[in-house]
Amino acid sequence: MTDVFLGVLIGGAAGLLSGLFGVGGGIVMTPGIQVMLGTQPLIALATPLPVIVPTAFTGAMTYARAGEVDLRAAGWMIAAGLGGSAAGAALTELVDPHLLLVATAALLGWQAVGVLRGGRGPRTAPRATGPLPLLAIGLAAGLVSGLLGIGGGLVMVPLLAGWVGMPLKRVLGTSLATIVVLVVPGTIVHAALGNIDWIICLALVVGAVPGAHVGAHLALGARERNLRNLVGSFLLLVAAVYGAREFAALAG
Repeated sequence: MTDVFLGVLIGGAAGLLSGLFGVGGGIVMTPGIQVMLGTQPLIALATPLPVIVPTAFTGAMTYARAGEVDLRAAGWMIAAGLGGSAAGAALTELVDPHLLLVATAALLGWQAVGVLRGGRGPRTAPRATGPLPLLAIGLAAGLVSGLLGIGGGLVMVPLLAGWVGMPLKRVLGTSLATIVVLVVPGTIVHAALGNIDWIICLALVVGAVPGAHVGAHLALGARERNLRNLVGSFLLLVAAVYGAREFAALAG
């Protein structure tokens, strides 16, 4: 019962961050269940994947009801992201994840600064509206999702806000709508391999789904500038933690 309670708490925290920042929540769930519940690393990596589906869907629907989901952009990113996710899963044994995370942290930090800087001026119209930028973002998000077992929101959110110039609330809703689909291939593969602890998964869902609803409502109620500062700071913190941890791993 203690493990179930901890699972609900971890899921609630992950869901809140998912709805608030447009990410899948795996960055909280994976270390949370590994450290607090003592699961094996592969179980900790795979178990959050099926949780992300209803969590991201709940957040996406909350944003959609407010008119803050760009289905066209989501469709292009999904088209490239599904292939990227499959390729990322296939490359897991060939690519050093530490090097990948260092590169991801550098990209994340650069784009986080762009998100923060964008909050200081007036909101502008999207700068890159064609399909190619969206396909590139979807491919990158899918690769990272397949390699690291996360939803890909950490790639989509800063690039949609910084490169494409999409309004931030729409970025968060569109990212969550895309994540719902991108995690499906990884979920199916890991479920077939028996890498998912379904009891922990259920406990996570109980906390994550209402957490995502609350997080999305908080983001929708925030002013654009304040939300940019909050999201940019969060992304910058994640970039710093990832970068420091992976540099230490490579040096060791």
